[in-house]
Amino acid sequence: MAAGVSGAGRDEVGEAASDAVTVASALAAAAARIAREARSETARLDAELLLGDALGVRREDLFAAPERVLDLEERLRFERLLKRRGAFEPVAYILGRRAFRTIELEVNDNTLIPRPETETLVEVALERLAAVDREEPLALDIGTGSGNIALALAAEHPTVHVLAVDFHPAPLEVAARNARRLGLEGRVMFMLSDVYDDLPPGVVFDLIVSNPPYVTPESLRRLRPEIRGWEPHVALRAERGGMEFYERIVPGAPPHLRPGGALAVEIPEMRLLDVLSLFVEVEAFEDIDARNDLGGRPRVVSGRLKAPGAGGGADAADGGLAGGAENRASSGSS
Repeated sequence: MAAGVSGAGRDEVGEAASDAVTVASALAAAAARIAREARSETARLDAELLLGDALGVRREDLFAAPERVLDLEERLRFERLLKRRGAFEPVAYILGRRAFRTIELEVNDNTLIPRPETETLVEVALERLAAVDREEPLALDIGTGSGNIALALAAEHPTVHVLAVDFHPAPLEVAARNARRLGLEGRVMFMLSDVYDDLPPGVVFDLIVSNPPYVTPESLRRLRPEIRGWEPHVALRAERGGMEFYERIVPGAPPHLRPGGALAVEIPEMRLLDVLSLFVEVEAFEDIDARNDLGGRPRVVSGRLKAPGAGGGADAADGGLAGGAENRASSGSS
């Protein structure tokens, strides 16, 4: 008599097969769960990123093996990540990283999560730098956070040097780690400064760039739970209808720019006219421009300093960040 599988054995095999969780089934179930629990508009993408992390593979590797069966340890790791996402923790914080233009950055809850809209600011900044007739232009990044703008500029412009400042030490530590990992610490320096207040005396820049806080206290309460509950409010919130930092950055820029240097700031779309008005009222800028992001929303305002309005100080800064700035810059390490 030929050997066979007993009834009990057949039941066990069938149960084991039905319990098997493949990459495809795990993604489908996770996407539905994330959409339900976290109300995410990118539930499928969230699921792919989290499963890739749980399996230790790239997201694109998931598509090459949809029938791969997850073992118990992988399922448990994925479940822990899904629980965090269900509590509205952003995917970038769960993974501890976020892609931005050509670079990948460490992020945590001391830093804002870099967003695609800010890539437009980097694009405008690079265009302004391209018009600078200096072999090694010097840029200032105000409110650097994770360092995304400063490091993207240095990664995409081969000779620019950037002084990146923030009012709080915690994000500077993250930014400095990002610079070291990307091999850009030689051209990007970090220091504590409240906008222009603590900058080295006598140093002027070819470019000032900033994505400042601009969310009003009222609007903050209406943001998605991922933002309101997890991202640092100090990097989001601004008084005076969201204009608090623009009213410092724009009028305060001319003494810190070389003649022909540029200022570029990210804006919320509803403040386009207000920020444009600031640039005009200063009476020191020309070639004032507004740029939309890829979604068609007003996102960046920039302008170039008129030569007569720059005043003195350019000659004193020809040495870049050597001397005073070097002694006062922070490496971000504790």
